[in-house]
Amino acid sequence: MSKSDKTKSGLIAHGIASQNRKARHDYTIRETMEAGIVLKGPEVKSLRHGRATLTEAWAGERDGELWLFNCYIPEYQGGVLSRFEPRAPRKLLLHTKQVNQMLGAVQREGATLVPLDIHFNDRGMAKVLLGVAEGRKKADKRAAIAERDWARDKARLLRARG
Repeated sequence: MSKSDKTKSGLIAHGIASQNRKARHDYTIRETMEAGIVLKGPEVKSLRHGRATLTEAWAGERDGELWLFNCYIPEYQGGVLSRFEPRAPRKLLLHTKQVNQMLGAVQREGATLVPLDIHFNDRGMAKVLLGVAEGRKKADKRAAIAERDWARDKARLLRARG
């Protein structure tokens, strides 16, 4: 999260509220799709403070719809009377065609739906970036790390040279 994403009060105006950085290490992301998420008022306020955790979260089907499970959004501490369950399942908003496409990829290819980040768009709406992902084995993870390190070293050499 950059300094420009936060206002003076510490709230996120627009930008990433929570990110699952470990997902890109553990999985190979084949395609991504942005989905809306159904939240209550205090949940949005807590998200605007950037306090959500996505590391253990996953998306799946329930009654033909996509839901976000095990996403931790802590209770808002601003004196709000309404309480909510921090790890409650939250409904994801997608068109039927998009839901069928995502669920088809999961059923056909054995992929997993992984939430990559929760962010606020330009209109201030909370969105979840979902990735259709395949799990990586230990050797694949090491190869990805070596490739990333080499790209970083190569860029550093080219920068110093010219």
